[in-house]
Amino acid sequence: MDVTVAADRAALGKARDALGAGRIALVPTMGALHEGHRSLVRLAREHADHVVVSVFVNPLQFGPHEDFSRYPRTFDADLLVCEEEGVSVVFAPSAEDMYLPDRQVEVSAGGMGGTAEGAFRPGHFDGVLTVVLKLFNLVRPDVAVFGQKDAQQLALIRRMTADLDVPVSIVAAPTVREPDGLALSSRNRYLSEADRRTALALSRALSAGAARAQAGPAGVLDAARAVLEEAARFAPPLLLDYLILADPATFAPVGGDHRGEAVLAVAAKVGATRLIDNMVLTL
Repeated sequence: MDVTVAADRAALGKARDALGAGRIALVPTMGALHEGHRSLVRLAREHADHVVVSVFVNPLQFGPHEDFSRYPRTFDADLLVCEEEGVSVVFAPSAEDMYLPDRQVEVSAGGMGGTAEGAFRPGHFDGVLTVVLKLFNLVRPDVAVFGQKDAQQLALIRRMTADLDVPVSIVAAPTVREPDGLALSSRNRYLSEADRRTALALSRALSAGAARAQAGPAGVLDAARAVLEEAARFAPPLLLDYLILADPATFAPVGGDHRGEAVLAVAAKVGATRLIDNMVLTL
């Protein structure tokens, strides 16, 4: 199937109109597509007649000392993935096309965007929500698909659509993992063989915590933390940023008497690579 590539907003408008009738699903990405992204597209196709994939490394969601300049850019390979998965339109704008040079208004993630991942990456979720809202306005999808792997991002996007009356249904796609449990990520390509062995502690910690779900929040966190503390003695060591057991909708830490769903989320650096992972469990 031939994919229409729209390199700017004007071309996107024409490509969007050419799709005609039928439901449209949007899969926002920053490129460097892997099997996890394929799963998003396949889920999108279950919910719509046409799939639009955006490929845009969004500068607003990177901090001054983060990896914007070295984030992998593999557009030709990404386009091939989209062709193989039956995508109708690939929207691949430049930063100059997406953002006015004198822009004044951005979306604020509020207090919900300042916890967990937001505490370590100030302004990150403001950048995420700003670009997602712009993509919603430009593509005008009926549904958008996001990965559960970015659980706090997912919660914030759902909150934004509710608070701002954005008429887009949000669908969550399960995290895709390697056979050894490592969650798929575009940043995994940075891991050395030794880094990867250490990185497996993230998924092992989540599994250990989930196995103690009936012990309540304290038992879950203790079990997960024990695995991470052991990995801190590996070579290279795992350097923990945070471990949190949170409400999936608000990402507020759950109390000791919490019952129901919770998300166990972790972020850590292994070598020069920062990784995140999470698991939804029932207490």
